[in-house]
Amino acid sequence: MYAGRFAPSPTGPLHFGSLVTALASFLRARQQSGRWLVRIEDIDPPRQPGDAIERIVGSLIAHGLDWDGELTFQSKRSSHYDQAIEQLRQSGLIYPCDCSRRQIKDAGAKIGDAGLGLIYPGTCRHSPPLHGDSLALRIRVNDEVIRFDDLLQGPQEQNLSKASGDFLLRRRDGLYSYALAGTVDDILQGITEIIRGADLLSETPRHIYLTRKLGVEVPKYGHVAVALNPAGQKLSKQNYARALDDNQAGENLVAALRFLRLPVQNDMPQLPISEIIDWAISNFSLDTMKGVESQRVNF
Repeated sequence: MYAGRFAPSPTGPLHFGSLVTALASFLRARQQSGRWLVRIEDIDPPRQPGDAIERIVGSLIAHGLDWDGELTFQSKRSSHYDQAIEQLRQSGLIYPCDCSRRQIKDAGAKIGDAGLGLIYPGTCRHSPPLHGDSLALRIRVNDEVIRFDDLLQGPQEQNLSKASGDFLLRRRDGLYSYALAGTVDDILQGITEIIRGADLLSETPRHIYLTRKLGVEVPKYGHVAVALNPAGQKLSKQNYARALDDNQAGENLVAALRFLRLPVQNDMPQLPISEIIDWAISNFSLDTMKGVESQRVNF
């Protein structure tokens, strides 16, 4: 059975870009008569305002995006992440690392060809620390090229050894990496297809690599265009994206549907939210967004 998901990080309220990806994944799941799950990725407490989760949930409800089952929280799943790490450790894929970002930079590591940050030079792979109070954990990657056919962006490929090198599963401060937590959660929830923003396209090969190493079938991926502000920056809290006004849910939904290139009518914002959603489920198509990586909006 089809299962999709929306997995926001509670670093602030939802903005228009968040609504676009949530709506696209929701409509895809409903059109496939499948489940749509909501997962709160709350594994980085220092970056999470106290009311963010309540505001995210409130916005989803106000915009008619009703999820199936219970909300899930990454903060309650550490035992599952530890089990995955142990499985990978037994396969000989994990080693401890005490390198700081400064040390990696000083070692002459270059920026990865996928924009994933510094390429880890393999310092601790060849000489792992025997003990330490704050050791990170990295997974070994080989020279294999990860290939997949994205539902929206077409054929993709990435050589992890050139894009990032051995990447982190757990940081030195004990927090789990986005790649590990997200991959394990998708496995646990039986996610069959992931519709999300194209800003995460370069992260996908890491998720695919981990999924394969954990012995599970890889889900399909589709990366929706990223909403940019008039200056060409991704809508985000860091770029001061405006929070959604839940009192204008109809207008917000219609704007998001236009962004997804659906043929909305000018009078649609005045319709009840349920009618807008029903129309959108009937008319949604991934084809309208194929090949589009970003769009500017005045929102």
